[in-house]
Amino acid sequence: MDKYYLTNERLEELKHELETLKTEKRLEVAERLKRAKEFGDLSENAEYAEAREEQNAVETRIFELEELLRRAVVIQKTAGSDRVQVGSKVTVRKDGNVSEYMIVGSNESKPEEGKISNESPIGRALLGKKVGDSIAVTTPAGQAAYQITKIE
Repeated sequence: MDKYYLTNERLEELKHELETLKTEKRLEVAERLKRAKEFGDLSENAEYAEAREEQNAVETRIFELEELLRRAVVIQKTAGSDRVQVGSKVTVRKDGNVSEYMIVGSNESKPEEGKISNESPIGRALLGKKVGDSIAVTTPAGQAAYQITKIE
């Protein structure tokens, strides 16, 4: 059973989305279906078909969120840890350039913001390492070498 690592903030966002879908969105779709049925023949009723598609999308998302929340593990930021773990902010040096990465779960990954997944090639290579360690990562652009300079 896979775990989904989430920050507490992201967990709350997903819970809110789930609640909105279960209450407001389900009611909206039910109302659309009711109105569409009033148009008559369902076999040629585009409004009804669209409402059914939306209902399917809402129910699918509800299922996905419930499954995700069932497997969610809140990232605990442990102060003073000397090893990289999910939730760590890691400073690395590559070819003289310094970069900072926050190791997050795959559902929160935003590489453009420096949030990389624990399942990404770089994230996976960093896990368990400590300051001073060097890692080699195969990326789509080729082999890259990083040295860890700081862990928060």
